[in-house]
Amino acid sequence: MSTITDLQDAIGTVAAAVGPATVGFGRGWGRGSGVVVGQDRVVTNAHNLRSDDVTVAFDDGRRERGRVAGVDADLDLAVVEVPTGDTQAVSWDPDRTAPPLGSAVIALANPGGRGLRATPGFVSAANRSFRGPRGRRITSAIEHTAPLPRGSGGGPLVDLDGKLLGLNAIRLDGGLILAVPANAAFADAVERLARGEAPRRARLGVAIAPAHVARRLRRAVGLPDAAGVLVRSVSESSPAARAGIERGDLIVRAGEEQIDGVDALYRALDSVAPDSALELGVVRGAEERNVSVTFDLDAEEVA
Repeated sequence: MSTITDLQDAIGTVAAAVGPATVGFGRGWGRGSGVVVGQDRVVTNAHNLRSDDVTVAFDDGRRERGRVAGVDADLDLAVVEVPTGDTQAVSWDPDRTAPPLGSAVIALANPGGRGLRATPGFVSAANRSFRGPRGRRITSAIEHTAPLPRGSGGGPLVDLDGKLLGLNAIRLDGGLILAVPANAAFADAVERLARGEAPRRARLGVAIAPAHVARRLRRAVGLPDAAGVLVRSVSESSPAARAGIERGDLIVRAGEEQIDGVDALYRALDSVAPDSALELGVVRGAEERNVSVTFDLDAEEVA
């Protein structure tokens, strides 16, 4: 019984320490959770927010109006400015290494402000990756087994000392959870978003289909097989539209890099410097052509 008792004590200790810093967004089972990381500063998943003004529910029953300071949808991360009073912020070490396989963890949440939840689990895989809301890959994610109810996204994942390991983000088949890691990149993003600095990334302004879908569709209409990503739609007045890219085009090259999938295209876009251009190789039907795309790095298109 000592092991069970020790686990019980650990959950209670962590819940008492980190519970007050675990907040809820919205009402009922809507929206999600978050965590206080500094004075008047809360972080959560970007997908939890619907507007710039939010209601934040604290564990003591207090509800405060907050303001979204910054959002990075690619990292599924947002910073909310809200009066936190004397709530003690969660602590973490951005330079620590990822928790090893089998490490005991505790997930906390306050789903929609309905009250604190705390569940134990173990790290089932390290250095996982998943796609954020805009399709870019989030790396070094922590996969764990601590079960969570709906509305827990954005709540903290902590170790048995109550130190922040990451923000719970998505639920996988079988009940496993992936958490955005609270590493150095996370800490840097939090600071930038808290200052209101929007991320500047090149975006084409297209919706795309992955390479295997592109190959299947080309075969279906009798076109030669080719690796690339298929343009499903083009946003009006976007960099892609200005360059003449059309729905149905197949992007096969960006700069010197062959585009064999979505991640290759994102890598090429991430290398674009402000006020520069990127040459794309585009196949339209059976004809390949080169197009030069210039970017507005403040644009908010899909890819």
